[in-house]
Amino acid sequence: MSRIAYVNGRYVAQRDACVNIEDRGFQFGDGIYEVVNLVDGRFLDEDLHLARLERSLGEIRLPMPMPMASLKLVIREVARRNRVTEGLVYLQVNRGVARRDHAFPRKPVPVSLAVTSRHGVPYPASVEGWNIACITHPDLRWARRDIKSVNLLPNVLARQAAREAGAGEAILFDPATRQVTEGAATSFWGVDAEGVIRIPALSNTILPGCTRAALLAEMAEHGIASEERPLSLDELPTLREAFITSAGSFVKPVLSIDGKPVADGKPGPVTRRLFDIFFRHVKGAPRNAA
Repeated sequence: MSRIAYVNGRYVAQRDACVNIEDRGFQFGDGIYEVVNLVDGRFLDEDLHLARLERSLGEIRLPMPMPMASLKLVIREVARRNRVTEGLVYLQVNRGVARRDHAFPRKPVPVSLAVTSRHGVPYPASVEGWNIACITHPDLRWARRDIKSVNLLPNVLARQAAREAGAGEAILFDPATRQVTEGAATSFWGVDAEGVIRIPALSNTILPGCTRAALLAEMAEHGIASEERPLSLDELPTLREAFITSAGSFVKPVLSIDGKPVADGKPGPVTRRLFDIFFRHVKGAPRNAA
């Protein structure tokens, strides 16, 4: 069956989907994107993702392409037409089609909206075999990483460097301060030498991860403390545990960084517990479940 996409008001075969060559998303990267997970036919943390979409659009002065209720209907219809119950829905909103000029169009033009869906890997039933190796890489992105912009070239280059090193993710750091920011497409967490769960605090240099927010809420419900404070490159070799979170990674243990094992190179007890807690969240169990 051909995959189906929604593009500017029409459901079309994805192989036939296209945007105008003067679409500003294509020429300038003038757009915002979001990714929402489907698990057992449910949209995981959908409101968090769509609120982030709306915030990012506001930060670059772009209107929502349609009312939120209508956008949710489109997302569901794209998933339904593609028969996706375990996977991802991708949304992209661009400033629209206008004569090429760096400044915004003098006369407002309709924003562009594209939505696609594809099958993906369900949340694993066990943490065994669910892990990743990472490298460190300078953070070369622009100063507003809190905006989920389609400008991802630095992320692409960092992920390619990881792949060439035989790893799955790049842990980005500020070259001036040597402070870790996040992964190329994930949030990075560490359990330090004192056993404290740490994650860098949100700022203009860090994307507010929806999985991060959902996990922090679950941790609060279970009485698990954490601290939002910097992690430096020099601290990485001393970590007891490390893990990443994202819509596609859920909670994934990091077993090595730059070819060196994190602690004993196995998922640690903290990461295992958080993996199990988030598994129940993904499956829709109430937060106060055992």
